[in-house]
Amino acid sequence: MTPELQAQRASGPVDSFWDRFSGFADAYRRGRPGYPAHLFRALAALAPGRELAWDCGTGSGQAAVGLARHFDHVHATDPSERQIAEAREHERVAYRVEQAEKSSLADASVDLVVAAQAMHWFDLDRFYAEAARVLKPGGVLAAFGYDWMYVSPEIDGAINERLLPPLAGHWAPENRLLWDGYRSLRFPGEEMRPGAFAIHLQWSFEEARAYIESWSAVRDLAAAGGGNKIEAALSVLEALWGEGRRRIVMPLHLRVARLGRSGRRGD
Repeated sequence: MTPELQAQRASGPVDSFWDRFSGFADAYRRGRPGYPAHLFRALAALAPGRELAWDCGTGSGQAAVGLARHFDHVHATDPSERQIAEAREHERVAYRVEQAEKSSLADASVDLVVAAQAMHWFDLDRFYAEAARVLKPGGVLAAFGYDWMYVSPEIDGAINERLLPPLAGHWAPENRLLWDGYRSLRFPGEEMRPGAFAIHLQWSFEEARAYIESWSAVRDLAAAGGGNKIEAALSVLEALWGEGRRRIVMPLHLRVARLGRSGRRGD
C-alpha cells in the first residue's frame, strides 16, 4: 500500500467508510456484472464446509447470489444503506448494513469470506482480524475484482484514447490496489491459486454505457462539470459499437488463502 493511501486511511475515524457509491446505488445495481459460476464452485470446493459464507462489501449482491448456489446461508454486508436497499434478493441471502471490519457474525462460524470488487476500500488490518475471528479452522478468505473490459481493438482503443484520459484525476487512490491485482497487499494465511477466471458477457451498447456510468470516477468528473467530456467519449463508443451485442471479457484478479489448518469436506 502506498504511503499516500496509508496516510489517508489513518486520518479517517475508525467507524467511517469510504463511501463512493451510495449516491448512485441504483445505477450500480443496473450497471455492474455478475461473476462466473465456476469461480464460486472453485471457492466452495476449497472451503471446509458449505454452511455459511460471508460476502463483505456486497454492494448490490452480485457475489452474494452466486455464493447462494453453493452455501446453505450467505451473510452479505455493506456499510451503505442505499446499496443494501438495492441488493438482489435471494432466499439464502441475508443482507445487513455492517462494515467489513466489524460484523455481527459469531466466532468461528464462517466457511468462506469473500470480498468481491471491495477489498481495496477496507481498513485491511482490521478486516483481516475480523476475517480470522469469524472463519472456522481451515476457513478460506478470497478477494477478487475486475478493472477494465475488453471488447475489440477499435473499441478498446477508443476507451483508452477518449474515455480514460479525462478520468485520470478522478479515481480514488484505492483503485490502484485493484489495478495492481491486489499483488501489493500483504495477504494472511496459506495462499492458494485455484486458477484464472474472467467474466464473459454479451452486451449491447446501453449495457456497456450503464457499466461505465457506474464508475465512481465518471460520477466524480460529471459532478466537477465534465459531463460533456463523458458524453463525447460515449458518442464515439456508440458509433463504433453498432446496433448488436458485443462480446465482453473482464479478467478477474484473485487472491485466495486458507486461515488456520483443518481438513475440508469433500464434494
